Amino acid sequence: MGIEVASSRFFKQDFKVFEKRLAEETALLGEWFDSNNFADEHPKAGFELEAWLVNKDCQPSPLNEEFLELSKDILVVPELAKFNVEINGSPLSLKGDALATMEAELHETWRRCNDIAKSLDTSMMMIGALPTVRDQDLTLENISKMERFRALNEQVLRLCKGKPIGLDIQGYQHLRTAHYDVMLEAAATSFQIHLQIGQRESVRIYNAAQIISGPIVAAAANSPFLFGKNLWDESRIPLFEQSIAVGGFNSPECGAEQRVNFGSEFVKNSLYECYLKNQSCFPILLPACMDEDIEQLAHVRLHNGTIWRWNRPLIGVDEGGKNHLRIEHRVVPAGPTISDSFANAAFFFGLVYSLGTQPKPPETLIAFDAVRKNFYNAAKSGLRAKVTWFNGKRGAILDLLIGTSGSAKAGH
Repeated sequence: MGIEVASSRFFKQDFKVFEKRLAEETALLGEWFDSNNFADEHPKAGFELEAWLVNKDCQPSPLNEEFLELSKDILVVPELAKFNVEINGSPLSLKGDALATMEAELHETWRRCNDIAKSLDTSMMMIGALPTVRDQDLTLENISKMERFRALNEQVLRLCKGKPIGLDIQGYQHLRTAHYDVMLEAAATSFQIHLQIGQRESVRIYNAAQIISGPIVAAAANSPFLFGKNLWDESRIPLFEQSIAVGGFNSPECGAEQRVNFGSEFVKNSLYECYLKNQSCFPILLPACMDEDIEQLAHVRLHNGTIWRWNRPLIGVDEGGKNHLRIEHRVVPAGPTISDSFANAAFFFGLVYSLGTQPKPPETLIAFDAVRKNFYNAAKSGLRAKVTWFNGKRGAILDLLIGTSGSAKAGH
């Protein structure tokens, strides 16, 4: 769930104060990593599902304010556009029938949500990019009534220095358009898979999540169409990256990464490397200064929430007040059904632990550049993509997935 901010108006002093607090909290976080100050329990799973509200013609229905007023469910919250909502799941220990329990919970939440939607003469839908959404639907008239979203729009435009946000996707067909706000992002919806892990295994599991992102997005892709064009098999990937195309500080240390990014290298020693990069490589986007104690890491969390890695590390607090680490796997599109969503989740959990617990770290058998190319090739061509796997082996991603010429085991 996104953190709300008190106001969308910021001044130079806000940036200075936020920068100071971000530095203090990032330093404290470093001490926590040094002392292993994180929960080390059985892995836990969770999810976020971004869904559409559509009318009888499957056109976006901008009624989430009325919908949420009727819902009054703390697990159902607004998304950027008035025609989107986000459904959150209750985290569970990843054992036994955990996935079946989470799937049943989502079925029940979805049933209640759909009943509410029907009372508004609309219905719920889940898909990575709605084929019927039009460019003219994605305007500030349809932005949700949260200060966070308005602030995000204003600050992204500030960093763009008045230039339009360009969308240029070359797929089976070519889509090229320009936008003057962040609402293009609203056309991309996902099923975000959360995995809470201990610090000792976090590096291996995070790197494994990066490695499997290509196969996962190839298997899960469901969004080829946007604005009447047939583009990538998972067009949500370039759509989201280009919709917030404001980069970080272009330096030898930072490279030229955008705020929505796959990354440029494997994590070496700890996930703290990602938070250090957040602080040093990405300008502050939402300088909302908060009064929370430094231990709450409020500014670290907010800043991290404005950098959309496809595999994003998160810091949370469990029910007992213990800090914990999570990985948010963001490559999977929403839907098209609840069963598909949890099949994708099961695939992710099984594959990430299969690779992340191999005796030989798989990140030593494949270059990061190959992993990144695999991801974009898979998003573009789906199951027809050619990928590079361990020890330079190259072949069809479909063969890798079904095991005819590849294996999930490192070295094969």
